[in-house]
Amino acid sequence: MRRRWHVPRPAPHPRARTSPTAKKSDKKKSADAGDDKNQRLIAQNRKARHHYEVIDTLECGIQLVGSEVKSLRAGQVSLDEAYGRVERGEVWLLACDIAEYANSNWLNHEPRRRRKLLMHRREIEKFAGKAYERNITLVPLKLYFKNGRAKVLLGLCKGKKTYDKRESLKKKDMQRDIDRAMRR
Repeated sequence: MRRRWHVPRPAPHPRARTSPTAKKSDKKKSADAGDDKNQRLIAQNRKARHHYEVIDTLECGIQLVGSEVKSLRAGQVSLDEAYGRVERGEVWLLACDIAEYANSNWLNHEPRRRRKLLMHRREIEKFAGKAYERNITLVPLKLYFKNGRAKVLLGLCKGKKTYDKRESLKKKDMQRDIDRAMRR
């Protein structure tokens, strides 16, 4: 029986790819997609933070059909008018427009249908119950894929008044001026 000697391999270069199939574009990610490496941002409701004050957020799943998933992967979705509603102990996403998938057959989905959000019972009672009690709106902030599954970042939001919007714009402009001055 022959002995095989273990010869240590040299350490990889710090800038070397982790695997031969890894691409540089895989490592590059958007700051809006979150901290998780397995997230891919599909759509974001940018006006929500302008029109609403976000009190709390919760990540929840969404119940979809096959052609809707294909449309999401193509990025054909709009969250601008979407909102959440609690009905009979379930949370629904309403007015979210997922375009019909062009390569689907006659069994294609309806673009603006109601979609059930998947949450645990205790999350529904705690999170969505607040929306019903205090007249707070459930607004979808982001839609993304996480580990191959579609997720929605749902926010408990309270509507801003006009003067609140102006005040937040002033703060943003002042912060931008401070950052410019610090860079110089």
